Amino acid sequence: MNCRHCGQPLSLPFLDLGSAPPSNAYLSEAALRAPEVWYPLRLLVCGHCWLVQTEDHAGREALFTEDYAYFSSFSSSWLAHARAYVEDVRTRLGLGTGSTAVEVAANDGYLLQYVQAAGIPCYGIEPTASTAAAARARGIEVLQRFFGAALADELARAGRQADLIVANNVLAHVPDINDFVAGFARLLKPAGVATLEFPHLLRMVQGCQFDTAYHEHYSYLSLTAVQRIFAAGGLALVDVQELPTHGGSLRVWAVRADSLDGHPQTTPEGAQRVRRVLEQEDAAGVRTAQFYADFQFSALRIKDELLSFLLQCRRQGMRVGAYGAAAKGNTLLNFAGVRADLLPYVADRNPAKQGQYLPGSRIPIVDEAGLKADQPERVLVLPWNLREEVAQQLDYVKSWGGRLVVAVPHLKVFEDVAFKQGVLHDEQ
Repeated sequence: MNCRHCGQPLSLPFLDLGSAPPSNAYLSEAALRAPEVWYPLRLLVCGHCWLVQTEDHAGREALFTEDYAYFSSFSSSWLAHARAYVEDVRTRLGLGTGSTAVEVAANDGYLLQYVQAAGIPCYGIEPTASTAAAARARGIEVLQRFFGAALADELARAGRQADLIVANNVLAHVPDINDFVAGFARLLKPAGVATLEFPHLLRMVQGCQFDTAYHEHYSYLSLTAVQRIFAAGGLALVDVQELPTHGGSLRVWAVRADSLDGHPQTTPEGAQRVRRVLEQEDAAGVRTAQFYADFQFSALRIKDELLSFLLQCRRQGMRVGAYGAAAKGNTLLNFAGVRADLLPYVADRNPAKQGQYLPGSRIPIVDEAGLKADQPERVLVLPWNLREEVAQQLDYVKSWGGRLVVAVPHLKVFEDVAFKQGVLHDEQ
């Protein structure tokens, strides 16, 4: 396989999780009687441009289907994040009724609802029918298409260029990252700005976040690689922010390279922040093979810790449930070989997932009423990045003496499910 950005042969290994079905391919009861499609799940590193990427086995149409079950609005903390972003960017860019904002991968309208409420004309681009329909139900215009250079040209010819393009947690999800990035340069107005958020590879490695690897994530992104990819696509980085979301993310601010000189968002402070993150990556060794060498061992350690915990609970007659039918949870459970005999169900607040089954493990997904009825002594929180939000939501678990558990980066049982000063307290 060759690098999907620079075309160089890939030979440097990063992570091998065997094989798994797509992490968002939830199963109906009828589908349990049919075979599943599993693909190898292996990540490699380009030693030339340092882009980390999955092997190509599944096309985007097979992964982002019409009944795609991930809806952003079911996370209250993510809604708060989107609302704060819209308030900040409106002030920073001076957006108003004469502006146009576009969100690529608009999902269910979680962010554009705030743009629209601020009186800023906007539209979304979203390929999955299920989430696009939810956004339209909010009164948001959505083009149900995959984004790339051809669509950007089509929209530009129709006079629909943007003052702001937002793309949150989608840059990693595109198989043709060069075409995708080129589309931003074509859809932006000369003075426009694009902001893109994505999980930071540096934090992934430092936090042993191997469960964020799944087929829908074609790329795992450092600023080192992103800066190079943007330059090739006609974009220039002018600022970067480090965010706590998804275990540690970057929000990059980019402008058209042909508009860089004199662009109002080109500032010494922004350039300094870009340099600082690049220096952090260099200090960590992102451009060396050693940086990637031990990640496989971290994944194996987490797998062993989880299996030991679940087996111990079974030996002790302790009931265990899980919360959050998240893609990262599917990666963890399938790599560890966990099935319903060790984890009988996972509860989730998203009605689109309730009554279905996790891909691979085929563990049933129930609503919170099922969790309350069972009253397990331990609740494994699969979306560990939302553990503070989940702790607030599951505060009632303490009424029967239950405790929350996370597996990443280490197996931890927490002494209290209550939310205290922004953290969960570890069991001593």
